[in-house]
Parts: sequence; C-alpha cells; structure tokens
Amino acid sequence: MNTDTLQKYSCLLQEYLNGEGMALEWAIFLNVVLNCIVVFIGVYILDVIFRKFIVEAFKAFSDKTKNTFDDYLVKSNFPRFFAHILPLFIMWKLIPIIFIESAFMTDLLLIVVQVLSVILSIYIFRSILRSTRNYLEESERFKDKPMESYVQVMMIFAWGIGIFWIIQLLTGFSIVSLTTLGAASAVILLIFKDTILGFVASIQVSVNDIVRIGDWITFSKFGADGHVTEINLATVRVQNWDNTFTTIPTYSLIADSFQNWRGMQESDGRRIKRSIFIKQSSIKFLSSEDIVKLKKIELIKPYLEHRQKDVDKFNHKNEVDKELLINGRNQTNLGVFRYYTDAFLNENSAINKDLFLMVRHLAPTDKGIPIEIFCFSKDKRWVNYEHIQADIFDHLLASIPYFDLEIFELPTGQDFRALS
Repeated sequence: MNTDTLQKYSCLLQEYLNGEGMALEWAIFLNVVLNCIVVFIGVYILDVIFRKFIVEAFKAFSDKTKNTFDDYLVKSNFPRFFAHILPLFIMWKLIPIIFIESAFMTDLLLIVVQVLSVILSIYIFRSILRSTRNYLEESERFKDKPMESYVQVMMIFAWGIGIFWIIQLLTGFSIVSLTTLGAASAVILLIFKDTILGFVASIQVSVNDIVRIGDWITFSKFGADGHVTEINLATVRVQNWDNTFTTIPTYSLIADSFQNWRGMQESDGRRIKRSIFIKQSSIKFLSSEDIVKLKKIELIKPYLEHRQKDVDKFNHKNEVDKELLINGRNQTNLGVFRYYTDAFLNENSAINKDLFLMVRHLAPTDKGIPIEIFCFSKDKRWVNYEHIQADIFDHLLASIPYFDLEIFELPTGQDFRALS
C-alpha cells in the first residue's frame, strides 16, 4: 500500500462527515480521533505479535548455544525491549501520512514517538549492561570486582544523556548550550553529590584492591563484622556472622578505618594473641628442692639441667653466699614457666613454626603480671582456630599450679563469705 492510498483511507471519515454537512473543523477533529484509535490499536496488535515472535525466537536460539551471555540477555528482557523497535518505527513512518490534515497532531505524536525511542534505547542499554555484569561475574577474574558500581555509573550517564535529549525534544533548547550545561552541571553536582562520591570511592576501592566481594571485614563504626556480599555505587553490603545485614556507604571505605581479614585468610596462619595474668605474690626464686621437683616435667628437664649448671658455675666462681636465695644468680618459677610455655608451643603440631612465635612479659598491672602468648595456628578456619586456642590455654592454665604460681582473679561473693 503506497502513501497516496494511506492518505486517502485516512481521510474517509472526514470526507463522509463533511459531505453530510458537518463543519470541516469538526470533521477533521473526529477523523483525527478515529485515526488515533486505529493507529494505536494496530500498532499494539503488531507489537504483541512481534514481541512474542522475537522473544520465543531468542529463547530458542539461546537454548541451542553454549555461551551463557545470551541466556542473561533473555533474563534481562533484552528481546522484549528490542521487539518494541519495529512498532515505534512504523508509527514514526505512518504518523506524517495519516495525520497530514493536522500538523499539530503530527508534531505532537512524532515528539511522543521520539521520547519513547529515547527511553527504549536506555532500557535496551540497561539490559545489555546487566547481562554483561552477570556474565563477567561468572569469571574468577571479575567475581570479586564491584561490577554493580560500574553498571550504576554507566546507567547514570545514560539517563543523564537521555533526560537532556528528552528536554531538547520537548522544549527545543539545545543541550550543547554552555549556559544550559553549566546550570545542569550545578544541579547534577547538588543532587548526585553522594553518588559522585560513591563513584570515586568505587574506583579507588577497585584500583587499590581495598575490598573484594567475599572479604571478611570488621567496621566498628557501622557495627559490621562479616563477609562482603555486594559492592555498588552507593553502599557496600555486609552479611554479619549473626546473618543480619549491614550497609556501609562506599565512600566510608576510603574515608574511615576498618579491618580487612583477607591478609589473614591468604597467609599461612591465624594469629593467637592472648595473656595469662599471674598473681605477683606467687612469684619466687627456685630452691634446689623446687628444681628437683620441676625436673620431673619432661619438657623442661634438659633446660633446667643446663641452666642450673650455668647458675651454679657463676655462683661458685664468685663465691656467692647462698644462705639467702636472693644472692647471686637464681631461677624463678615464672621464668621456668615462660620457657615451658615456649617449649609447649614449639611442640604443638597445630602451631605454624615458620611464623612468629613468642612468649613475653608485659608491664605489671593492678591485675597481675601478663604473660602474653603470641603465635599463629596453621588452621585458619574460625571454629578450628578457636578450638586450637582453647586447647592451648586449657593446658597452660592447668599447668600453672605445678610451678607454684597462681592466676590473678578478682574476689567473688563466695570469697568474701569464706572470710566472714
């Protein structure tokens, strides 16, 4: 059907009503209303048929391919959006022909079609971006990258361009005007301040590899302690150990201090750092009888024999009066206990000997003298790590009485009742 024929049929009602004596203006108005109804019904039917055909054809094609990208296109409704292109194109071609008698209606409908085309283009672009994001997240290389942030940034630019374009279509003002762009930039900076900060933060987080999806982080300021499940433009989502979720502003990752446990998870061990508080009044010099008794502890017997030889040699050479133990060199029960703790850790198969290991005194406190154990467990899994740590301190706490030492403990109500 050619253009002249379409124009002839589009004016049938107008000619008929005008021939029956109706005023030309009313005849044209009713003819335009009828043409609108016919065009929109026809285009809607065509859209439904074409959409069903495109969607089904695309699904059939994606089912036969091994690549998953087309499957993600189907899930993001790309075929459905793409199917709207032909009906819009037909409307754009038919409107100037069918509404030739009404310039106002022609201009109005053409603007509507162009606005719809801009919006449709944005939705098609969004479906492609989402499909690309989901496809890349399958890869190990991009699995821990904040792909959602990049998608959101590109969508903001897409919507920004689309809105400027629609404004130009509706108002006729050129978007290339420096004044318009300057005012628009000021508005964008004001409205999207947090989004822009988040965008900058997302780039820094990704480039500097500060946080990845799956990292265990602790962010006390926001009460977050768990694994990162999502990184997007505005927020970072953390699933805490109690299965609650905490959202953290992305910008806070570079503005505030937080703890990322990835280094521990990728290392060869997990740190154990804990102190036992020794009651100061229980510390003493070891007498000969004490040393004989402690030699029964196999783990420190060679040390005691070697160390006591050095002590006796020094005292004999310097003719030290040993009537008082304080004179000359002596061993203490706390010093021997420190050596025992060090030897016990070195004998423990759950401790990584290739990493730092130390038993040390800390400064005396009002709760006693802290003996700090600093080492690394081989097993980094949380539950196993806690078991290893508990086994170590169970043994050490039970060993302390053998050295005539006491653990500091604040008095309880039972202690006061015993005194009374």
